[in-house]
Amino acid sequence: MDSLQASLERLDQKGAVRALAIGLIVAVMLFFASNVTTQTQLAIGVVGILTLAVLKFVKRNENTRVIFLSIASFLSLDYVFWRTFTTLTYYDLVSFTCAILLYMAEMYGFIVYGLSIFVNIDPLDRKPAPMPENEDEWPTVDVLIPTYNEEKEILEITLLAALAIDYPKEKVNVYLCDDGGTDQRCNQSDPVKAAQARERRRMLKELCEEAGAYYCTRARNVHAKAGNLNNAMEHSSGELILILDADHIPTVDFLKNTVGWFLKDPKMFLVQTPHFFTNPDPIEKNLKTWRKMPSENEMFYRVIQKGLDSWNAAFFCGSAAVLRRVYLQKVGGVVGETITEDAETALTLHALGYNSAYIDRPMVSGLSPETLGGFITQRIRWAQGMIQIFLLKNPLLSRGLSFPQRLCYFSSSFFWFFPFARLTFSLAPLAFLFFSLKIYDSNFIDFLAFAGPHLISAFMVQAYMFGKVRWSFVSELYELMQSVYCFPAIVKVFLNPRAPSFNVTAKGEILNRDFISPLAKPFYVLLVLNLLAIFAGTYRTIFDPVHEFAIGITMFWAFFNVFILLACLGALLERRQMRSTARMATTIQGRLLVGDRRIPVEISDLSNGGAALAIDAAYESQLRPDHLFQLEPDRDFGIDPGVFNVEIRNLRYRDRTLMIGTRFKHQSLEEMKRKIAFVNGSSERWMQFQLRREKSIGVWGSFIYLLGAGVRFSIEHLGLGLLGSMRRDRSNRAFAESNAPANP
Repeated sequence: MDSLQASLERLDQKGAVRALAIGLIVAVMLFFASNVTTQTQLAIGVVGILTLAVLKFVKRNENTRVIFLSIASFLSLDYVFWRTFTTLTYYDLVSFTCAILLYMAEMYGFIVYGLSIFVNIDPLDRKPAPMPENEDEWPTVDVLIPTYNEEKEILEITLLAALAIDYPKEKVNVYLCDDGGTDQRCNQSDPVKAAQARERRRMLKELCEEAGAYYCTRARNVHAKAGNLNNAMEHSSGELILILDADHIPTVDFLKNTVGWFLKDPKMFLVQTPHFFTNPDPIEKNLKTWRKMPSENEMFYRVIQKGLDSWNAAFFCGSAAVLRRVYLQKVGGVVGETITEDAETALTLHALGYNSAYIDRPMVSGLSPETLGGFITQRIRWAQGMIQIFLLKNPLLSRGLSFPQRLCYFSSSFFWFFPFARLTFSLAPLAFLFFSLKIYDSNFIDFLAFAGPHLISAFMVQAYMFGKVRWSFVSELYELMQSVYCFPAIVKVFLNPRAPSFNVTAKGEILNRDFISPLAKPFYVLLVLNLLAIFAGTYRTIFDPVHEFAIGITMFWAFFNVFILLACLGALLERRQMRSTARMATTIQGRLLVGDRRIPVEISDLSNGGAALAIDAAYESQLRPDHLFQLEPDRDFGIDPGVFNVEIRNLRYRDRTLMIGTRFKHQSLEEMKRKIAFVNGSSERWMQFQLRREKSIGVWGSFIYLLGAGVRFSIEHLGLGLLGSMRRDRSNRAFAESNAPANP
C-alpha cells in the first residue's frame, strides 16, 4: 500500500511539474512577445508553426509532447492577448454588444482548448491488474442491470451475458433492477398502462427465474436511475458492484480485467471501462461513415478518460463500471441530486480522497440511439446534468479535490456550454454582412500575424492529441447538431437548476423507410441565413471595396458554416433501418451440418439475431429456406462456441459465391447463452474493430470527405423533401376534387 501511494504521489508531482513547465515556458515567451511589432510577430508565428510541423515527425516522448503543447499554447495565448487588448473597439452599443458576445464565445473555446491540453498532457495507459491465483481471495460481485422500458429481447441478452462472465459462480449474483414494474406503475390509474406494467413484471420475473438471476423492483419511481440502483443495493451484499445499462452486453473477461485494481488499491472506489457500440449512431448511419471513421465517443474513451486518469479524475459514466460498495454506502449510494448521477457520484467520492481507474479495453457492446430524436434526448440529458454539476457542485469550489481534479471536473462540466459558442459562430457573420456591425476590429496583416498561427496550431494540436480517434471538423458537426436543441435546455437549467428530470433514451428502434427528421427546420433557417450572408458579402465586395478584407474573412466564415450545415442536412435524412440487431463484419471459418455432411462455410458477419455465411455455390441444391440446420463455427478469440441451430432466411449470389442469410433458432437457454458469449464475449474482437477504424486522414482529407458527404446527402435530403411536398400537394388536390360539390 505504501509503495502504491508513493507511486501515485510521484505521478501527481510529475504531472504538476509538467503543467508548471508549460506555464513558465509560455509566460516567458509571452513576456518577450508582448511588445513586438506585427512583422516580428508574423515571423514568430511562422517559426512556431514550422517547429510544430517538425515535432510531429519526431519520436514522441514526454519531453517532446510538453515542448509541442507549450509552443502551441504560446501561439494561442498570444492571440488571446492581442484579441483582448486590440480588437475590442467601441463604435456603438449594438456593435459592441455583438462584439462582446463573439469575444465570449471565442474565450469559451480558448478555455476549453487550454483545459484539454492540461487534461491530456500525459494520458495514462493503465493495464488490468493481475488477479490472485487463489480464487478464495477474489471479492464477491453484484451485477446490477437497471431497466425502465427496454424490450425483453434486449434485457435477455444482457442478462445471459452477465451470467456468462468468467468468474467463480458462487461469487457473482446478477440482479435485473426493473423500474418499469414498480408498485406505483402496476397500480396507476390508467388501467391499460397498469396492466402492461403488471405483465412486464411477470414476464421479467419468469425470465430471471429461468436464467438464474434475481428480479428486483421497488414501490415507487423516485430519483430515477440512481434510486433504482440504490434500491437494488439494499437487496444485495456483494463487495463490488458492476453496473451495466440494459443494452450493454459484457464480455466474458470483464471482471478479471477490472477487479484486480480493487485488490491492489484499498482506496479504489471505481474502475471505469469504455462504452463501445455495435451499431452506428444516427449521424454515422445517415452520413454512411460507420466502419470508415472513428466514432464520436472514441475521443473521450480512447484519449480524454486516459488523461483524466493520469490526474486521478477518471469519472463514472453510468455503465460498464465496477464500484466498491463500502465507499458508495458512505455517501448514501449513487448520488442523485443531478440527472448525471454517475459523474456526480464520482466527484463526491473523489472529494473524500478515494481513487478511480480507467482501463481502455472495450468490454461491453451496447446500442447507440437509432434516431436523431433519441440521440438529441440523450445529449440534452447529459448537457443538463453536467450544467447542474457546474451550478450545484461547482468543481472549482468543491472541498477535498486536488487542484488538478478541480480543473478536470471543471473541464468536463464547462465543456457543455458549447451550444452558446456554436450558435454564436453560426450567426456572427450576419452581423457584419447584413448590418455592417463592427464586431472584430483588425486589418489583414495583424489578423494574419496573430490569428493565423493560433488557428493553424489549434488544428495541429487536435491532430497531435486526437488525430486517429477524431477527424477534423467532426466535433463542429456533432456540436452544431446538438446545439440548436441543447441551448434552450441549458437555459432552463440556469433558470431552475433542480428542474431537469431523467429521460430514458430509446434503444432498439426500427425505421421502415427513409424520411426527413422532424428536427430539421432550424437547420434550414441557419443554412438560408448563411447563404444570404454570402450573397450580401458578394454584393458588398463589388460596391464597398474599402472593407474588402473584412468582407472576405467574414464570407469565408459563412462558407465554413455552410460546409458544416450541409453535413447537418445530410445527417438529418433518417435512413431506413430494418434490423433491430446490429451486425458486425467478421471472418470466421466453420461448417454447416446438412444431414450427415459438414459443408465448409465462412461467417462474414455476425449478430445476436443471425449470421451471414459464404458457401460454395455447388451446395445450393442441398439448402432449403426456412429449414433448420446446425452451424459449427471455429474457435474465435479464445471462445469455443459449440454448435448452433440456424434457419436459412435467404440465398443470393455475390461474386460467384453463395451468400446465405441465417437466423439463430435456439433450442434451449443454454444454447442461447453460448451464442451470446460467442457473438459478444470477446473484448479482443471489439479492440480489433476499433483499430481497423483508427486512422488519420489529415485536415484536408477530413474536409474533402465531409464536404463530399454533405453535398451528396444534402441533395438527397432536399430531393426527398421536394418529392414529399409534391406527393402531399397531389394528395390534397385529389381530396379536394373528390369532396367538391357537383355542378348543378
